[in-house]
Amino acid sequence: MSEELSPAERFARAKQNRVNPALESFLNLLSFPLDDFQEKACRALMAGHGVLVAAPTGAGKTVVGEFAIHLANLSGTKVFYTTPIKALSNQKFSELVARYGSEKVGLLTGDTNINSDAQFLVMTTEVLRNMIYANSSALINLSFVVMDEVHYLADRFRGAVWEEVILHLPKDVKVVSLSATVSNAEEFGAWLDEVRGDTTVIVSEMRPVPLNQHVLFGDELMPLFQEGKNDIRVNVDLVQRHANKMRAPVARPTRGRRGPGGLDRNYGRIPRLSKAEIIDILEDADLLPAIFFIFSRAGCESAVQSVLASGMRLTKPEDKQLIRRIAEEKCGNIPDEDLAALGYFEWLSALERGVAAHHAGMLPAFKEVVEELFLRKLVKVVFATETLALGINMPARTVVLERLDKFNGEARVQITPGEYTQLTGRAGRRGIDLEGHAIIQWAGNLDPSYVASLASKRTYPLISSFRPTFNMAVNLMDAFGAKRSREVLETSFAQFQADRSVVGLAKGIREKQESLKGYLASMTCHLGSFEDYARIRRTITDLEKEQAQLGRQVKRNDLRQKRGVRDFDLKIANLKRELRAHPCHSCSDREAHARWAERYFRLAKETDAILKQIDSRTNQVAKTFDRITQMLLELGYFELSDDEIESTIDGKRLAQIYGERDLLVSECLRQNCWQVVDSPTLAALAAALVYEPRFEDDSLHPKLPKGDFGQAFDQTMAIWDNLQELSQTYRLPLTSEPDASMALQMQRWASGARLDSVLKATGMLAGDFIRWSKQTIDLLEQLAKLKEPKLSSNAELAIEKIKRGIVAYSYYA
Repeated sequence: MSEELSPAERFARAKQNRVNPALESFLNLLSFPLDDFQEKACRALMAGHGVLVAAPTGAGKTVVGEFAIHLANLSGTKVFYTTPIKALSNQKFSELVARYGSEKVGLLTGDTNINSDAQFLVMTTEVLRNMIYANSSALINLSFVVMDEVHYLADRFRGAVWEEVILHLPKDVKVVSLSATVSNAEEFGAWLDEVRGDTTVIVSEMRPVPLNQHVLFGDELMPLFQEGKNDIRVNVDLVQRHANKMRAPVARPTRGRRGPGGLDRNYGRIPRLSKAEIIDILEDADLLPAIFFIFSRAGCESAVQSVLASGMRLTKPEDKQLIRRIAEEKCGNIPDEDLAALGYFEWLSALERGVAAHHAGMLPAFKEVVEELFLRKLVKVVFATETLALGINMPARTVVLERLDKFNGEARVQITPGEYTQLTGRAGRRGIDLEGHAIIQWAGNLDPSYVASLASKRTYPLISSFRPTFNMAVNLMDAFGAKRSREVLETSFAQFQADRSVVGLAKGIREKQESLKGYLASMTCHLGSFEDYARIRRTITDLEKEQAQLGRQVKRNDLRQKRGVRDFDLKIANLKRELRAHPCHSCSDREAHARWAERYFRLAKETDAILKQIDSRTNQVAKTFDRITQMLLELGYFELSDDEIESTIDGKRLAQIYGERDLLVSECLRQNCWQVVDSPTLAALAAALVYEPRFEDDSLHPKLPKGDFGQAFDQTMAIWDNLQELSQTYRLPLTSEPDASMALQMQRWASGARLDSVLKATGMLAGDFIRWSKQTIDLLEQLAKLKEPKLSSNAELAIEKIKRGIVAYSYYA
C-alpha cells in the first residue's frame, strides 16, 4: 500500500527532492506544491524548450507562465505575457505587480499604457502583433512570450493574430502556450515544434477539483451517470424516469401535496421550475454559490428580475453594507447623471440580495464588481452568458445549464462537447471545494444518452482560422519580401493542417488509381478503344436524361424549349450513329466490358473530385496571398521595381490600418472621401465601419445623420461595391457591408448628447455602446497616427469628443 501524505508533507518532500535552484526559489513563492504537469512544463522551460500546456479550466496552467517570468527575473531578460481580452490582462497585471512590484511590470492593452518599458509586460495579443510588424525596440532582450488561452487561435475573427505572432517572433524567443484541453494538442504541438524549434507538449486531463454531473429532473436532483468510481454509464433510473415521462399523457394539475414541480408524478412532461425554486434546491443541498449559464443577455436580466420578484434574499444583513461599499468604490467616478440611465440603483439592489447578471452588454465596471463580490462569496448566484467561460477567474461550486442549445443568429444549434466542457469547467473552486457540480435542467426533448455523451467527451479540436489580409500582405512584403513572405505563410498552422489532410487524401488517391488500372485492363477490347466507346455511351445517356427533364418543362406554346428538345434529338441521333460505327460495337463481350467501364468512370469521377480537393488545399494560404498581391498591384498599393514587389506610399499607409475593412478604409482615405466632414461626422463614419449588428439589434433604425454624412457614406459604399467586385474577380473573401445603424447616435454622442438619450435611441445596452465606442476610437486613433493633413487633427478631435462621461471612465478603468 502506497504511503499517504498530506499536501503539506508532499510539499515539504517535493522541496527536499528539488535540486535546481531556479525551481527551488520559485517554489518558495508558492503556497502549494506543483502538480506533475506543472513540474514537467517548468523543467522543459529550464531545459531551453518552448512548451504547450493543455489542461482543464482551473488546473493551474498559468503557474507555468509565471515560472517563465521567474526565470527571466533571474536572468534579467524580458517576458511578454499575452491574453486575448483586456479583463484577463488587467487581472494578470495586478497579480504580477503584487509579486514583483510596480517598477518591473507594465500593461499594454491598446487603450491602456502603463510602464511600457517594464521588464514584464502584460498585453493583448494584437498589441504584440503590431510591435512585431513595427520592429519595436521593446523586442530586444525578450526571452519568453506567454500566450495565455492560445486556443483563441481558432477564433474566426481574431485567431489569425495568434499565428502571426508565433510565426514572426524572433527565433530565440521561447513561446509558452497555455491552452484549454483540446483533442488535437499533439498536432498543434507538432506545428509549434516545426516553426519555433524544440517544443514540449504536456497534456493533462485531470481536473483539480472532481466534477459531479447531475440532472434536475422536475424538483429532484439525480446523478447523470451510474454511481461508482469512473463509471460513465448513464444512470439507469434516469433513463427509465425519462422514458416514463415521455409516454405519459398530457399534464394535469394535482390536488393536495404537489409532485415534482406541482404535477402528478404519473402524468405529463417534466415541468420547468422557476429560477427561485431551483436556487432553493441548490441552497438546501449546500450547492451555492452557483453560475447559471443562459444563452442570451435578455434571459440573464429576466432571470435576475424573476428572483427579485420572488422576494428571495441570499445575503445576511451585515453583507449589505459591504456590498454597497465595494460597488460605490468601483463606480464612484461614474457621472451622477449617467447612473439612472445605466440602471445602477436596480443593479445595486439585486447585488444586495446576492443575485447578479454577467454579460457583454453590461458596463465593464459593473461586471468587475460582480466578479469581485462573487469571489468574496457575497453574491451567491450569477446568471451569465457563455462569455463568462472565457478565462475570467470566477469559479463556482455549481454550474447550472438551463438548456443545451442556443440561438447562433440564424438557428437554434446544440452546444458542442467543447463548449460544454468550457462552461462546466467553472464548477469547483480549487482549495475551497472538494468537488464541483454541473447541473442540467431537464426537458422532455433531452435524450439521456445524448446528454451523457456530451458530458463525457472532451472533443475540442483546435482548427486554424488563419488567412492573409490586405494589411498583413503589405506588412509581410515590407518585412520579408515576396519570396520569404510566401515561405512564412506556407508554415502557418492553417497550411500545416491542410497538408496533413492532403496526406490522407493522397493515400486514398493511390489506392483508387490502382483500382482504375485494373478496371482499364478488364474492359480492354481487341477491336478498339473501349474507353472511347464507353464515353460515347455515357454521353448519350446523360443527354437523354437532360432531354427528358427539359421535355417535362415544355409548355404548349414555348417554341424555344421545343426547339431545344429537337436539338437534343439531333445530337443524340448523331452520337448513336457514331456509336454503331465504332469497332467495339460488334464485340461479343461488349456488355461485360461496359460493366467494367461504368465502374471505371464512376471511380474516375470520385478521383477527380479528390484531386481538386488536394489542389485546393496545397499551398492554399500562399495562393490566397498571391491573389491579394495581384489585387494590390492593380490598385497601386504595390509596384514592380527590378522584378521586386515594393510598397507604394498608399501601401505604407495600408500597413498601419488594422481591422476587417482595412482596404476599404485605405481606399476612402486615398480618394479623400472624408476630408471635408467635421469631427462628429467623422466619428459617425468610423462607427459605420466598425459596427457589426447582433441578431438582437433589430430595434436599431438606420436613420442617417444630416449634413455631409450622406454624401461621404454614399462614396464609401460605392468604393465598397467596387472592392467587392474586384475581390470576386481575384477569388478573395468578401467583407461584410458597412452598417450605419448607430452612426446617428455616435454623431450625437460626439456632439454632446446625454447618455440616456443615446441609449434609448439605439436600444443598446451600456456595455455594447461602450464597446462600439472603443472600437470607433480605435479606428480614429489609426487615422490620427497617419498624420494626414486636416483628417488626422479631425480624428484627434473626434476621439476627444467621444471619450467623455461613461466612455472615458470605462476606457481608462
